Amino acid sequence: MSASCLGNIISSITTFFAYKNDLIQNMSSWLHGDFSMIVEGQYELIYISLPALILAYLFADKFTVAGMGEEFSVNLGLNYRQVVNLGLMVVALVTSVVVLTVGMIPFLGLIIPNIVTIFRGDNLKKSLGHTALLGAVFVLFCDILGRIIIYPYEISIGLTVGVIGSGIFIYLLLRRKSYES
Repeated sequence: MSASCLGNIISSITTFFAYKNDLIQNMSSWLHGDFSMIVEGQYELIYISLPALILAYLFADKFTVAGMGEEFSVNLGLNYRQVVNLGLMVVALVTSVVVLTVGMIPFLGLIIPNIVTIFRGDNLKKSLGHTALLGAVFVLFCDILGRIIIYPYEISIGLTVGVIGSGIFIYLLLRRKSYES
């Protein structure tokens, strides 16, 4: 069963329970990513991701080697499957905790690591801190922009990051094509 099919099944079950409990509007609002509802008692779950982030930093060199392919990793004496599975578990844990706390924020994991890679290179251990810092600054900028653009109302962080992120993503794609020519 593909991941897309499994995601659609889970989405259908979620929608069923949302209809049953009259929570469709809450669910759609949460899926857009929004910081306005994060108050004391609703963000503490995010602390679960801290040990996973430390684990990711400790294994960053192994993740970098595993990213070069299975044959290359095995030739260097790395247990490729074990490292990839650990990486997937860490990413799944951190992603699920953040999505449960904030909601989905589109393009963030796509553009920020690529921008950092352009300037800092492919070494994960050297670029992990820069990626986290640039990601936090970008989200903060988009959150502030979403709060002031139609003050006193607020645009969700998901919409703001989606619009700005899609523009940056298109720029990165066009920039890459100009270098290939």
